[in-house]
Amino acid sequence: MIRSCLRAAAFAALLTSGAAHEMKGGEAAVTGGDATTALVFDHALPNVPGKSLRAVLVTYGPGGASPAYTHAKSAFITATVLEGAIRSRVNDGPERVYRAGESFTEMPGDRHPVSANASATEPARLLAVFVLDSDETVLTTPVR
Repeated sequence: MIRSCLRAAAFAALLTSGAAHEMKGGEAAVTGGDATTALVFDHALPNVPGKSLRAVLVTYGPGGASPAYTHAKSAFITATVLEGAIRSRVNDGPERVYRAGESFTEMPGDRHPVSANASATEPARLLAVFVLDSDETVLTTPVR
């Protein structure tokens, strides 16, 4: 069931990515490098009081990258590459390239030192789906 919901969310993001900046009152922000983000949805989980499901579309231009960051302390994240290829490394694990259709997860408290477009010539997009405390307002914090 969760897998089919994530597939539906990824498909919806693909179809609406051009309009994603208008969703939720135009909430789109530059996260650093050539990465931009757009909130796709934010829903409280009715069967898990105090938790929400939030999805963010992340778009990287050719060669784009985000500075190292951590996510909200309560956030469990699953990310699915929608277009292109993403270089990623979580904590001290190995760097890996994920291609369209592949996914990875991040646990609460994980560091994400590498998140970048693997191509210098093509754009890349991923959908990051968060399960987190509903009162969390900051999704990423730069690592200093």
